[in-house]
Amino acid sequence: MIPVKLLYTAVYLSVLTSHIASAASADEWKSRAIYQLVTDRFARSDNAAAPCDTSQRVYCGGTWKGITNHLDYIQGMGFDAVWISPIVKNINKTTPDGDSYHGYWTQDLNSLNSNFGSQDDLKELSDSLHSRKMFLMLDVVVNHFAALNATDQGDTDFASLLPFNSSSQFHPKCLISDFNNQTDVEQCWLGDVSFPLPDLNTEDPAIVQTMNDWIKNIVQTSGADGIRIDTAKHIRKDFWPDFVKSAGVYSIGEVITDQVSYAAPYTQVLDGVLDYPAYFALTKAFGSSSGNLSALVDVLTTAQSSYKNGVSPTGSFLENHDQPRFQAITSDQALVRNAMAWTFAQDGIPILYYGQEQGFQGAQDPTNREALWPTGYATSGKPLVDHVTALNAARKAAITKNNSFLSAPAKFISQSNPSALAISKPPLLTLLTNVGSNSTSSTSVSWTVPSSSNLYQSNVVLVDILTCNTVSANSNGDFVVQAEGGSPRVLIPATDLAKDGSLCPNTATGSNSNSNGDRSGHQTATWISSISYAALITAISFIL
Repeated sequence: MIPVKLLYTAVYLSVLTSHIASAASADEWKSRAIYQLVTDRFARSDNAAAPCDTSQRVYCGGTWKGITNHLDYIQGMGFDAVWISPIVKNINKTTPDGDSYHGYWTQDLNSLNSNFGSQDDLKELSDSLHSRKMFLMLDVVVNHFAALNATDQGDTDFASLLPFNSSSQFHPKCLISDFNNQTDVEQCWLGDVSFPLPDLNTEDPAIVQTMNDWIKNIVQTSGADGIRIDTAKHIRKDFWPDFVKSAGVYSIGEVITDQVSYAAPYTQVLDGVLDYPAYFALTKAFGSSSGNLSALVDVLTTAQSSYKNGVSPTGSFLENHDQPRFQAITSDQALVRNAMAWTFAQDGIPILYYGQEQGFQGAQDPTNREALWPTGYATSGKPLVDHVTALNAARKAAITKNNSFLSAPAKFISQSNPSALAISKPPLLTLLTNVGSNSTSSTSVSWTVPSSSNLYQSNVVLVDILTCNTVSANSNGDFVVQAEGGSPRVLIPATDLAKDGSLCPNTATGSNSNSNGDRSGHQTATWISSISYAALITAISFIL
């Protein structure tokens, strides 16, 4: 067996003991909202307004201490988990694809990436998150390493890699030529002819044991509450159960595919997957006013019955570091707000990629990995900051009010207009449309909620969490909500937001939803301006 060194030169026993006693499970992660960031691009330790040209693909100076210094910004939007870049030592060399600022080019598993800070800085970040009752998610790379002199020609310098420094510990060199051939996907190398990435031989029992020991150690010494596994589909499926068991915390894997049938088997061996099938359908559905909303519905309903534990342990996202930012696909803010709302309305764990709240528009890598510090971490006058804060607040309120919110699958209320989508996840009712803000049809789009949907009691008053307006319905059995400028609606009963009736003082508080979140009333909805956004969030915070 290959010996494994401790990741740190010192083990913080108090942190280790505490973490073992409170390792976060998949069930605990379901209620979380994750803020994903690229460590090098989120915040610098010195708060300097340093330039960062993404096209250069070099380190820009972001650190773990920088993240710690700006946790107020993340938590203030309602996020209670932070996913950071891989933490281990990467190659320190400029390659044809730039530098290793992203963290995915491992050289030494047993050392930290000093560009991001020291072991004390990482411990401080972990401790600071936990003091706020927030979770830390580590990104980990098992599939491949990066060698200093790796090219398509000549010998690879395996001696520079740790703890695996022999060619026999890697699959024979071959670039993946057919992504439809699973053997190619699992045993050939990622990268390209100018910079191939040595593919670890995860069929070797000694290597398997080493990796299991490593993940157990890195989770315990860092205090991580969960792991995101890079390139999970590039390793045989039966490798993962023991690895995940060794980690002892929630695991979510990257399985890039647009097919639920391909992703589903990975939910048998991991706690969850990043829901790429829904991502591809989502960006198509809201990328233009001609998008297909029914295809998005089909993906979710198929996943609900295909994924081992349903969709609730999966990660729902609109952007990440590997895909174009959504505002590179469309600049229509109504479409952007609708697409963002989807990630909070469906069953999975919502994930927001840093900068999305600031309206970043970077397209493919590397332009989608912008530095955040030029924004000054501003929240005032930032519509998407307000938007995501409200979405987080609505979801938290729903979780508090309905103990089956996280386990019960979302349902869709059929709409006659193909540009209208109604998602029921009591006590939330999310109404989405892809007509866009500039469409002449935007004023004619409406959503109908019939009595047969059995969602709310009659005469209920619902609050739109995004605008603080209300919709009222009478007792005839259904209600209709009119769209305004192509914007989404996220509705929740007024009584599920305020315990004391002070919420929306100019409007009746409405009647309670029953224990199952059922029953509704009937009337064409009327919208009434009510309390301010800040007051609404305060009211929600009160009940949490």
